[in-house]
Amino acid sequence: MPAHPLRALREDIAAVKRRDPAARSSLEIVLVYSGMHAVWAYRVAHRWWRSPGLSVPARLLSQLARAVTGVEIHPGARIGRRLVIDHGMGTVIGETAVIGDDVLMYHGVTLGGNRRGRDDKRHPTVGDDVVIGAGAKLIGDITIGSHSQIGANAVVTHDFPAHSVLTGVPARNRHLHHDVTKPV
Repeated sequence: MPAHPLRALREDIAAVKRRDPAARSSLEIVLVYSGMHAVWAYRVAHRWWRSPGLSVPARLLSQLARAVTGVEIHPGARIGRRLVIDHGMGTVIGETAVIGDDVLMYHGVTLGGNRRGRDDKRHPTVGDDVVIGAGAKLIGDITIGSHSQIGANAVVTHDFPAHSVLTGVPARNRHLHHDVTKPV
């Protein structure tokens, strides 16, 4: 169930403070964080997208947000709570993409499709608490498990399980060789 809009706003601000050491105040986040502006516009556009007769206004709002923020989020995408898009310029999230809670995405990330079918699921599904590095491309109807990390400029075209560390072109899982529950 989605959070109340005011609660969601507070959660978003707190999420940025936790994940971005450059965030100095709530006021600064509200006024100048373009990734947050894009997410907030998406939330309104998504609500319109699901309402009969409002798909065109939803797309217009998403395109206005794209022009202002440099972040394109299709209003049909499904995004969980506390998404942080840091330095969002060039980020693209496609129509059938699904993003879990507490995801951190850097600039230039693409959650793109690879098929043309209108009713097909053609964009990635990203689990909870995933970090996606700058310039990473996730293409097609793939699933990235929760608690994964995707390196900068990785190209991901296949499913990967939870706790994956993905790097390279094409991306491969770099398994951790130590017990992550114990300090290193």
